[in-house]
Amino acid sequence: MVKKVKIGIIQSKISDNIKSNIISAIKSIKKAASKKARIICLPELFLSTYFCQTENHSNFKLAEKIPGKITDIFSNLANELGVILILSLFEKRTSGFYHNTTIIINERGKILAKYRKMHIPDDPGYYEKFYFTPGDLGFKSVKTKFGKIGPLICWDQWFPEAARLTALKGAQIIVYPTAIGWHPKEKKKFGKSQLDSWITMQKSHAIANGTFVVAINRVGTESKGRKKIEFWGNSMVINPSGQIIGKLSNNKQQILIREIDYKKIDNAREHWPFLRDRRIDFYKGILKNPEDE
Repeated sequence: MVKKVKIGIIQSKISDNIKSNIISAIKSIKKAASKKARIICLPELFLSTYFCQTENHSNFKLAEKIPGKITDIFSNLANELGVILILSLFEKRTSGFYHNTTIIINERGKILAKYRKMHIPDDPGYYEKFYFTPGDLGFKSVKTKFGKIGPLICWDQWFPEAARLTALKGAQIIVYPTAIGWHPKEKKKFGKSQLDSWITMQKSHAIANGTFVVAINRVGTESKGRKKIEFWGNSMVINPSGQIIGKLSNNKQQILIREIDYKKIDNAREHWPFLRDRRIDFYKGILKNPEDE
């Protein structure tokens, strides 16, 4: 296992043209690879604008089988460049049965693993329950040539249980492809606190689990009819001590390259032994819902 590796995260502005999005993603992946990134991540559902702003049956046409034509394109690219690719896709499992799925492709172009998003939101502008069945593959740590990767997706970011179980499986890097932003009418009043809360959650996962945490968001304002979301970017890499070692802007397409030093995991866990001091013999209550007053 390598001791250090460079990770590349690609913060994208997504268009309503799938072909253009594929071309842009390939160009950005090649640029990240040219800067020696060996693990490269794209935002959630990067092939299209965020269609979950509305409930529209025609959007199911965007889904594809895995493996399929799209995965073939990026498998060939991973093999060509010798990199690990982490991609979030709209998976058609079978007729009428769909998932929000992340795949990890290794440096030889093989799909190593699929992770299906476990926590599915249903909020104004984020009507994902209309499209996605909750994941059934569990939480994962995927062993690659360049480290053990724990794939999670967007809304999973708010659940400490998801990060903990992924870390307990051995993940050294927890990766969150993401599509999150502001409702423009709320931004002035709540925008700063919403963004601060999101950043705080990612830092807390890194600290509590002694892992690297990587969040990859999109940018730009996307509208579906009267619905609008201003995606807030701020894609970032956080080390096991909770320090942000790289963060992008809130409104620009950018690529961030950062070195992952796996020794920092040992160091963090030796000084802050949260995993050692867990009391799993008294945690059965976590399996229950909150009690009525």
